[in-house]
Amino acid sequence: MCATRLNITFYIFNLTYQPPDEWLPITKSRRGNSWTATFHLLSSGIGIQTLSLPIAFLYLGWFWGIVCLSVAFVWQLYTIGLLVSLHESVPGTRFSRYLQLSIAAFGVKLGKVLAIFPIMYLSGGTCVMFIITGGGAMKLFYQLLCGDCSSKHPLTTIEWFLVFITMAILLSLFCTNLHSVSLVSFLGAIMAVGYCTILWIVFVAKGKVDGAAMYDSSESGHVRSIFNALGIIAVAFRGHNIVLEIQGTMPSTPNRSSSTFMLKGMVASYLIIALCFFPLATVGYWAFGNKIPINGGVLTAISTTLNYHMSTPLLGIIYMQIIISCVTAFQIYSMVFYDNLERLYTSRAKHECPKLIRMGIRIFFGGLTFLVSVAFPFLPSLALIIGGISLHLTFGYPCLMWIAIKRPPMKSAKWWLNFALGSLGTALSLLVVVGAVWNLVCRGLDANFFHPR
Repeated sequence: MCATRLNITFYIFNLTYQPPDEWLPITKSRRGNSWTATFHLLSSGIGIQTLSLPIAFLYLGWFWGIVCLSVAFVWQLYTIGLLVSLHESVPGTRFSRYLQLSIAAFGVKLGKVLAIFPIMYLSGGTCVMFIITGGGAMKLFYQLLCGDCSSKHPLTTIEWFLVFITMAILLSLFCTNLHSVSLVSFLGAIMAVGYCTILWIVFVAKGKVDGAAMYDSSESGHVRSIFNALGIIAVAFRGHNIVLEIQGTMPSTPNRSSSTFMLKGMVASYLIIALCFFPLATVGYWAFGNKIPINGGVLTAISTTLNYHMSTPLLGIIYMQIIISCVTAFQIYSMVFYDNLERLYTSRAKHECPKLIRMGIRIFFGGLTFLVSVAFPFLPSLALIIGGISLHLTFGYPCLMWIAIKRPPMKSAKWWLNFALGSLGTALSLLVVVGAVWNLVCRGLDANFFHPR
């Protein structure tokens, strides 16, 4: 504990100016509760990557697919619990940002090296993915809605990306802090849970695709395929880089700490997430088997030539839910970026960020992510590499930070458990990246720079 206090003191000492929490978007309002935590965790935790889970079962089979998904679920739930418990682990100090906790655990230099890049990279990269996915879903929705008329005056994919980012940034101008996103997160949570639930219910109702095999023997024996399957499952669990930020929106008193609210929200949200992930993964694999497209997963399967077409209204509802889910989740992940940029401004100016500067920051971030999405529209094909690089934020770092801050007796049961999980989490991150790169080398990459389709 003494070492931790020294780290915190050194961190504060090395900053020329520490802006008050109420000046920054993540901690500006501390009126959150277990309900808002649930909405934030659901909106940020369920995404389009969930629709690829049946592909992992294709490579692993029923038994190992269920085992790996269950282990990953319990593991990441445990690390979230660690983050929640570490939020107020030092009396009088709240670690409302992942970076602050990393610095407290590992020291100023090492903490920044280990956390700054993966946090900012993950937040920015996730927002780019939202643009590509949401913009693509907008294009599909328009084509579905208009039919033949969509071919007369079609918008290009770049223009759909622009429509999406315009909507997202306009919404962000009204959501000035993380707590103000609560209603937006509520809508996003409903949409995310909605399309996952609709999909697996429809799969059960319609039955198996003709000719679907339950086990792809030509691929499942390859180490490369197993690596990719583990990566798909691991990357499906996201949002750990904003757990502390969400908890930072909640009040804390001597009688009732913020962890009380956060734990309730965590239990409720991840119970719902489990009810989305497990049925979609198992039923999706049962319905499609080896007929599921490797690129795009379930979403591609339901909208292409698999003789498994849904009705137009139902497919339109799913597209609309995906669009809304992407727009709302964009608000949560982008808040990490806004917070860091506003912190830089307030540290220099020594006053709260004016509205005009705040608007400029959001427009700048929107323009930057839009440019990246247009320049690299093939990023979804690199999802395992992008997710794998920052996977230790989910499975590894929380365990190691708990050891560094709590300092349990050396080689005690808790020490060994967290050390083992932390080491395995770091190894898993490396394993997923190696598998993803290996897969790209074998299958190739259609790098359509500046030509989104």
